Amino acid sequence: MTVVNGLRLLPWSDPDGKPCYLATDGCNSPLSRRADEIEALQVSMGKELLNHARALLGDHKAGSGELRFLAERLCEALCDALRVAESRGGRLTARSKECAADPDDPNEPGDSQGKGLAPASAEESS
Repeated sequence: MTVVNGLRLLPWSDPDGKPCYLATDGCNSPLSRRADEIEALQVSMGKELLNHARALLGDHKAGSGELRFLAERLCEALCDALRVAESRGGRLTARSKECAADPDDPNEPGDSQGKGLAPASAEESS
């Protein structure tokens, strides 16, 4: 997938499967917050699926149909995780360019007022 400068890759596609992007001046718009929620949900569901996969793979009685279904869901979860990673990576790259252009920016990540890019939640980063 191609990263489009200045645009946020959203965690969903259009009906034709093409990527959707958001042009915004900040990360606090309603659509940005909704995209954050969906990304968090996708990561959470991927973690749950991984736990289920480990259990199913440990069951030597699992049939080929179950394993095939599991493999399809794992592929979907991996696609979601890669899209989240690409979106977040694109935002980090864009943000680091902004900070490099304005080193006195009070909104840089880690500032005391918490206005910079929000880090992944503790649950997501573990």
